[in-house]
Amino acid sequence: METMDAQLYTFIKRKVLHLTAVDLNCYKAPQVQRRLRTYLVRSGYPDWHKFFRAMQDDPAEIAKLKDYLTINVSSFFRDKEKFDYLRDPILAELKRGRPRMRVWSVGCSHGHEPYSLAILLAETTGFYRQHHVWATDIDHSALARTERGGPYSAEEVEKVPPDLFERYFNLKEDGHYVIEGLRRKLTVDYHNVLVDPFEQDFDLIVCRNVVIYFTAEVKNRLYRLFYQALRPGGVLFVGGTEVISQATDIGFETAGISFYRRKV
Repeated sequence: METMDAQLYTFIKRKVLHLTAVDLNCYKAPQVQRRLRTYLVRSGYPDWHKFFRAMQDDPAEIAKLKDYLTINVSSFFRDKEKFDYLRDPILAELKRGRPRMRVWSVGCSHGHEPYSLAILLAETTGFYRQHHVWATDIDHSALARTERGGPYSAEEVEKVPPDLFERYFNLKEDGHYVIEGLRRKLTVDYHNVLVDPFEQDFDLIVCRNVVIYFTAEVKNRLYRLFYQALRPGGVLFVGGTEVISQATDIGFETAGISFYRRKV
């Protein structure tokens, strides 16, 4: 597929940043351009100038474009073997001497991941431990659903083990919801890792498949920021296809496939 005209791409990036606060300069150009072409065809507009003129005063269309560009795909306990490894040995080691753990779910989407983490913490340390799970994203509609704790379809909850499903979910008319006690364990916030400051002293940061579309330079900068946001001995959990090539230079040591520990 041919490369998009440089002047046109610059125009699109400027308009997208102005309307959605998403900086496309941080993403790999070929993937972004492919998605942009698809979106324009689906929108029915003949060119980008007409598209932006039509949508600039339409908040709903702006939200749709932002959601499309930021890609929200997840499920509860996605990659079960990774969650099993997270439970033991990772959490088993992290919780030693830590009565209250701090966990950050980066790019939490609709809440599947942070609620999976909250369930895992409740099961390994006790439900009434006051752990802090910070769930962040840049998609306001996804954050609203996370804050409500649902609704989730039968397909979305199908990977939840039956005993955990029985303990942590309720069925209502419009779908499944996490129980109120679990919902209260999350702090849900808008946060853009590209521009917003990071909180500090996390025991665990989970950032899976969020940075894979970013340029190598941006990835490296974010991995360094995640390192700084972890306490000594804290762990960064990344996606299954992600490898931090400069992990040693940053100060990480491997703690298993997809897991990197900040050296003590």
